[in-house]
Amino acid sequence: MQNNQELDSIVESVVIKYKERANLGLTKYGTNLDRTDLNVKDWVEHLQQELMDAVLYLEKLKSELKNSI
Repeated sequence: MQNNQELDSIVESVVIKYKERANLGLTKYGTNLDRTDLNVKDWVEHLQQELMDAVLYLEKLKSELKNSI
């Protein structure tokens, strides 16, 4: 892809959301992913917690869909 080509609207939307999330994290935690105070085990733990939350959200959505059909 050439640099002067625009991204599609979906990609642009996701990029904007990533930037907003990064700014929110910086405001909330006072740091970003360039931080060096966490080791690999800490990062794995953070990821596991985030994925566990994602599974809970999926289960909630499945329940909502089941109840709406």
